[in-house]
Amino acid sequence: MQPDKNHRLFLVMGKSATGKDHIYKALLEKMPELVSVVPYTTRPMRETEVEGVEYHFLSEPQMEELDRKGKIIERRCYQTVMGPWYYMTVDDGQIDLSAHSSLLIVTPEAYGKLRNYFGEENTVPLYIESPDAERLKRSIKREEKQEKPVFAEVCRRYLADEQDFSEEVLSGLGITKRFENIDFDACVQEVADYIRETAGI
Repeated sequence: MQPDKNHRLFLVMGKSATGKDHIYKALLEKMPELVSVVPYTTRPMRETEVEGVEYHFLSEPQMEELDRKGKIIERRCYQTVMGPWYYMTVDDGQIDLSAHSSLLIVTPEAYGKLRNYFGEENTVPLYIESPDAERLKRSIKREEKQEKPVFAEVCRRYLADEQDFSEEVLSGLGITKRFENIDFDACVQEVADYIRETAGI
């Protein structure tokens, strides 16, 4: 079926610890008309995570089986201090623009692939920003809560973000609008208003 003229795939993105996960959850609570999309990953589940909520957690053999079936829309691999971790969006029926608008957290790389898959007119980037110093503090605090903190991974992600979210990358993808997460409630409201305006809801 063709996408409804007002249904869109809204793609939240931002560097590590910009608060995008909290904004994503707040948007779903504030806007029940949006349907969440749960991505897949091969990385270990964190202490605070639940299967099927933040991610679907799977093994590499399971991932390869999905790939053989042609179900993987986009996939990214990160070489971490604990080995390669894969993140992916799977064609499993979650995204149905003929029926509803959807919300998903992605990277710029994933945004580009999803835009190509679903069409530029059906995909809307929601880029979240936060001061670098604040992001680093949040990342360290989050890692401290893990049973076995790996601060080297915090540093790797922080440095990788500088390349993955460079102005050159964002400009190349046509991502110009930014949402500054300094006042959380104000940021959520601004994003929600933008979604309503874009989707006509």
